[in-house]
Amino acid sequence: MKFSVGVEYAIHCLLYMVNSEEGKSVRIRDLATFQGISETYLSKVYAKLSKSGIIKSISGVKGGYALARSAEEITFWDVIEAVEGSKSFFQCAEIRQNTILLDKDNLPDTYTKCPCLIKVVMLEAENEMKKYLSNKTLAWLYDEVYNKKLPKEVEKATIKWFNNKRK
Repeated sequence: MKFSVGVEYAIHCLLYMVNSEEGKSVRIRDLATFQGISETYLSKVYAKLSKSGIIKSISGVKGGYALARSAEEITFWDVIEAVEGSKSFFQCAEIRQNTILLDKDNLPDTYTKCPCLIKVVMLEAENEMKKYLSNKTLAWLYDEVYNKKLPKEVEKATIKWFNNKRK
């Protein structure tokens, strides 16, 4: 499984929305310009985020998008599911039942009643990843990036840039 670049775009852009003032919105055009990414593609990603309830549309002349929930309530996994969908990564085709050594009309219980061990392992791995990514929130990311990794000037400059675009 490989996540599309839309997941990265979404998380980066949502990060810039964390500190938006209540009632204020951010336009897709501004997010795309700030990141140097395609506005058209980002619009498609944001439609998925909106449909999943992560962001909400703000109408009007200064309209755009705002977070629909607090940054503490939006997890990486929420974003991944919104952008990629909720279908399981591994799709077991039960090919163990196709072996040439078996009578297709009279398969033993080990092939029909027991789950495929490969499927079990793959789903366990997916569940572990889901659990890990469900514990990483936008609030956590914001704290890591702006309070631990980057100088305060970067956060201030980012806020200023977006605020100037709202005028």
